[in-house]
Amino acid sequence: MTVEAFIHLSGVTKTYKSGRKQHLAISDASFDVMPGDLVALVGPSGCGKSTLLKILAGLHTHDGGTVRIGSAAHAFDPARDIGMVFQAPLLLKWRRILDNILLPAEILGLPMAAARERARGLMAMVGLQGYEEKYPYELSGGMQQRAAIARALVHDPKLVLMDEPFGALDALTREKMNLELLRIWKESGKTIVFVTHGISEAVFLGTRVVVMTAGPARMADNFQIDLPYPRTLDMKTQESFGVYTRRIYKLLGME
Repeated sequence: MTVEAFIHLSGVTKTYKSGRKQHLAISDASFDVMPGDLVALVGPSGCGKSTLLKILAGLHTHDGGTVRIGSAAHAFDPARDIGMVFQAPLLLKWRRILDNILLPAEILGLPMAAARERARGLMAMVGLQGYEEKYPYELSGGMQQRAAIARALVHDPKLVLMDEPFGALDALTREKMNLELLRIWKESGKTIVFVTHGISEAVFLGTRVVVMTAGPARMADNFQIDLPYPRTLDMKTQESFGVYTRRIYKLLGME
């Protein structure tokens, strides 16, 4: 039986207008995301990655092409079915960590007893058990981002969108968070679209990589990463890993 794509984009374009000037943010983005995939969008700053993510989130409209999320059999509600993780954790400094994680459940009016139980389970899954009553300033940057991931999952969304979530972390913490994200993804079974400008990070995380280039903005390639899971850091030294990174470097004119 053929599995239907969870996300389908075909010929998607987006242009920003400022007075008489126009800026092409996305040109002809076309790719599918299958249920349970972790798709990495990679490219230089300003190439339209975040714009595309905002289109998927329903925060921006697109000018042309087709965007479909979900299916006729399973209606998709962006407010209910999307979890977002940004580069900054954006935790409310006056709320304890558990209460920060519960915020989407409160906004959506979900039953709070069940949401609180789920939030505690998610805190354990992301390695924050015992930090429920802490405030954000008492956590490291990596721990705050774990809390942000738990917050994105607390209302049990169908899709998680991540906009360079580890970009502000130091290199060592970023490597650890890559491993943690893969573990969380496998345990949660969520579909994830992950935006990054890190070529190695995209290959390491993704079941599929979408490469976007700037000037003018366009989607240059879209290919599957045939590396086994669980992924380990020593994979980055293997020739098979290098084949994918060199392919992206070439597409970005860096080879």
